[in-house]
Amino acid sequence: MSDQHEHHVIGGYKATLANPKTSEEAKAHAKQAIDEYEKKHHSGGGSTEHDHRVAGGYKAALHNPKVSPEAKQHAKEVLKEHDV
Repeated sequence: MSDQHEHHVIGGYKATLANPKTSEEAKAHAKQAIDEYEKKHHSGGGSTEHDHRVAGGYKAALHNPKVSPEAKQHAKEVLKEHDV
């Protein structure tokens, strides 16, 4: 399967998840297909730009005075879990 075709297929599965008229069974199948695709394409272990942005958001939460202590604790745990 070509990369472009795979992207279209995954896009269809994502649309299935967002469609309120789709059955729970179809949504479960779509989620499983997306998870398998992500495992297949992200198994290299390399960090992505998205991962860096997520970590940056958690770091920012630690320094934001408007963030609750519970949320700051969660941010610390997530950063520790990901060795950041």
